[in-house]
Formats: sequence, structure tokens, C-alpha cells
Amino acid sequence: MASTRGAAEVLVASNRGPVSYAVGDDGSIETKRGGGGLVSALSVVDDKLWVCAALDDGDREAVRRGVAEPGVRMLDIDPGVHADAYNGIANSVLWFVHHMLYQTPLEPSFGPEFRRQWASYEAYNRAFAEALAEEAAPGAAVVVQDYHLALVPGMLRALRDDLRIGHFSHTPWAPVDYFRMLPDDIAEQLLTGMLGADRLAFLTRRWADAFTECCTRILGGTSGTRIGVHGLGADADFLRERSRAADVEERLAALREQVGPGRKVIVRVDRTELSKNIVRGLRAYELLLETRPEWREKVVHVAFAYPSRQDLAVYRAYTEEVSRVAEAVNSRFGTAGWTPVVLHVKDDFARSLAAYRLADVALVNPVRDGMNLVAKEVPVVSDDGCVLVLSREAGAYEELGEDAVVVNPYDVSGTSAALGAALGMAEGERAERTKRLAAAGTALPPGQWFLDQLAALREG
Repeated sequence: MASTRGAAEVLVASNRGPVSYAVGDDGSIETKRGGGGLVSALSVVDDKLWVCAALDDGDREAVRRGVAEPGVRMLDIDPGVHADAYNGIANSVLWFVHHMLYQTPLEPSFGPEFRRQWASYEAYNRAFAEALAEEAAPGAAVVVQDYHLALVPGMLRALRDDLRIGHFSHTPWAPVDYFRMLPDDIAEQLLTGMLGADRLAFLTRRWADAFTECCTRILGGTSGTRIGVHGLGADADFLRERSRAADVEERLAALREQVGPGRKVIVRVDRTELSKNIVRGLRAYELLLETRPEWREKVVHVAFAYPSRQDLAVYRAYTEEVSRVAEAVNSRFGTAGWTPVVLHVKDDFARSLAAYRLADVALVNPVRDGMNLVAKEVPVVSDDGCVLVLSREAGAYEELGEDAVVVNPYDVSGTSAALGAALGMAEGERAERTKRLAAAGTALPPGQWFLDQLAALREG
């Protein structure tokens, strides 16, 4: 066991931290503070240390110059090691396994290159474990985030068995037969690494049960590690206030002009992540216009598809396909006064909130999703109430399915019919559903979500 003891009583570990850095033209270090659910959730605990990775040259330069934010330790991990661990393993293997994205006749193919990258994944996780061991006070609580750091709990346990270690998975967990596509020793190592934690937590009972079954079938059990479920909700107060800001009002006016007066609006806001199923959503909308001609010129699909992981070729190709299909729908059905699909690909949070407010229908149809906060956010912000068309494969289905129009994400015809039903839903029913969706979607706001995990970890 390491002899070094730090002073932090609560520690969080994640690949991406709450700040990033850039080198300005004059050589100075510029600091940018991040947003998002995790940053919001962790703001409820003031006295904590956040351990994260330097993600680019700006971050690494800041670490080398000793630039740091209070309560944040950024690790300068070798760029090649980080790239192998993050893109090679976390995003190209673990993400694909848990979201069941492989085209199995051709992939995966686990050979020497995979093994080389796996060694980097081990080194990357070890760097986090060693930093946490060094910084943690005796008996401290450590909450490790996500699939990037699945080996950290076991590695940290070997260094500091006095700590209370938790791990939270923000993704789905693969069914055991799919998980076993991983090489046997790697599957065992991943599960054993996770089970180094005192407590593991998941977004839904379905993902927790899938993990438990993997452990039972592969390892013979969970070795006494406790399993919990915490369904991260939307931050209602923040969303309602932010969605009324001047920049949102400005973008709302611009969107209304693009849509045109008197038209219904179907909204989707996603990253161009393979699991988000944007292309099938566009195909379903195209089919609606084809089979229900009465909706032509009376509805607009506002689709925000923000590019994701563009350093991976498969993601670049998918982003291009989204744009191609949107253009094809517009070319086929568009008129001088009507653009059927309004597609935006530049990330703009204020514009996303403006679209939420405008939504008559929200389309959330992932092939698989750990939770999906968009499904929870739109009903909170929508000005006139919206109908949620929701994939049964989204984690949010567990909480929102009863008041959504539920679809099989692979069924384009079924999704098209669901869009038609949503557009035609009576105003009173739409309002009642929106009210219940907003209540369910905000039941566990980010701050409480984190505090509940911390309390459960300390109780054990």
C-alpha cells in the first residue's frame, strides 16, 4: 500500500475535466470552463478534488507551466497513450460493445494492434489510480466516472484499501452474450477492475442487471460489490432560466423565421454519434411526407446534428451521411416557401434551447442510449407542450415510456407512423403528457444525483 496520503476527502475522476486550456497568440494560457450535466452535478460539493486528463496541447502546456484551477488536478499523460486509450479502446471498442454497434460479419477483430492499444488503456487507468492514491485523505470517498476508467477501481484498491471507491457508468451495459465478444481475459479484467469498487452505479435497472449477469456468468458473482441505480435527471431550474435568456430569444426568432408561420415543428438535438440513429429518424420523416401528403408544407423537422468524434473515420462518414440524407429530403419535397428539414451542424446551446421551446414533437430514437437527457429536457422547456417520440432502447424509456409515443428504433415505418400520431395528438392530451414527462424527467436533478451516490458510498 502506498505510504503517501493527500488531503482530499472527496475525489472525482473522469477523462474530461471541468476546465480546458488554450495557448493564446501572445503565449498566455487561456482558461475555458466547461458546462454539462457532470459539472453541474459536482458543483454541489465545494471541497473536492477533480482528477482529469489533459486532452490536447493547450491542456498539456498548462500542466507543464503549473497552471491549475483550485480543486482540479490535470494529468499530463503521454499523447500517444491517451489517443490509444481514448480513441482506440474506450471509443472504438468499449463504446461499440455497450451500444451494440458492431457490424459483426467484419468486426470486431482483436489482434496485435488491439493488444497494443489495450496496454495503453491499462497505463492510462494506472495514471489515474496513482494520482487518486496520492491525493486522497485516509478513508476518502472516490467516485470514478465511466467506461474510460473501468480499471481504476481495482488498481486503486490495490494501492489504497482504506478508501471508499465508487464507479458510475453513463453508458448502457452490454448483454452478456454481446459482452463476450471481447477476448476472454479482457472481459474478465474489465469486470474485475470494476469490482474493485465498494459500489457500482448505473443509470437504469436494465444496465445494472446486465452488468450483474456478466459478472455471474463470467466470474461467478459480484464479489460483494454493491450495485445501485441513479437515473440522472434534468436541471429544471437552470433550464427554465437559461431558456429565457436574450441569446435564446434571438435564436428563437431566427428559427421561427426559418420554419415559417403556422407550421408544426419536429425537433431533434443530438451529436452525430452512431448510436443516436439520426439517419433512420430522417428516413422516418421522409416516409411521413411520402405517405401523408397532407403534412407537406405544414411541418418542419428542425434537426441539430452536432459533429462528434470527427477524428474517427466512421464518425466522419456518418456525419456526412446525415447531411446527405437531409439534403435529399429537401431536394425531393422542398418548395420555394418551405424547407422540410432545417439542419444545423454547428454546436450552439442557446439555439438548442430555442429549438426545445419551439418543439411540438421531440424525436429521440437512439438504437441504444445510457439515458438521453434531451428526452428529459425538451418537455421542461417547450413553450406549448410537446409530444415525445422515444426509442424503447433509451435509458430514459424506464422513466418516461408511459407518457411518450414509444418506437422500435430500427422500424422506420413504425417511427414514421409515430411521428404522424404525435403531430395529430389533441392539445389537451399533449399538455397533460408534457406535464408528467417534465415531472419524471426532473425527479433526480444533477446535484441530488451526485449527493445520493456519495451518501450510498459512505453508508456501505
